[in-house]
Amino acid sequence: MLKRIFDFCVALLALLAFLPLLIIVALLVKKNLGSPVLYSQRRPGLHGKIFTMYKFRSMKDTTDSSGKVLSDEERLTSFGKKLRSTSLDELPGLWNVLKGDMSLVGPRPLLVEYLPLYDEEQARRHNVKPGITGWAQVNGRNAISWEDKFRLDVWYVKHSSLVLDIKILLMTVKKVFIKEGISADTHVTMQPFKGTRKD
Repeated sequence: MLKRIFDFCVALLALLAFLPLLIIVALLVKKNLGSPVLYSQRRPGLHGKIFTMYKFRSMKDTTDSSGKVLSDEERLTSFGKKLRSTSLDELPGLWNVLKGDMSLVGPRPLLVEYLPLYDEEQARRHNVKPGITGWAQVNGRNAISWEDKFRLDVWYVKHSSLVLDIKILLMTVKKVFIKEGISADTHVTMQPFKGTRKD
């Protein structure tokens, strides 16, 4: 309950404080990428319950001659890269926090199609609400492997506390300023998760 009160109050204050910035970013997205300004996608939340997550759009909807959507590298513009590097694309997620779908801090909500690919330990990342930022984000973000990311997520689930959340939020501010771990070594975001290899 304390975490929920903290999330709600901070998200509400942040939305009010960042309202002018939200308007400016929305106008820039409209100018550079067109409509819609917001990107929405269904993602698994607490206990795998599906919700709609919101972000500012950072990619074009470009397709090839057959109508297939092009890769992230081909659709991500220089404007989109700047938007992601500053994490401004995540600001609409504060609305998800107000609604109670997400927390300020928690494992990042990933794709629905990944749900059957997790092993039992990895699936524990859904024992808490997903977050706008998280322990994995401040310890590598997209520059670490999926397995390392999930280990960090589960570590957070086991050690979750309000003090830890505040620490992660402060670390997130630092990471945003130094723009660290935004991309994987071989991909502009993160290569798709295909399941953990069992030896």
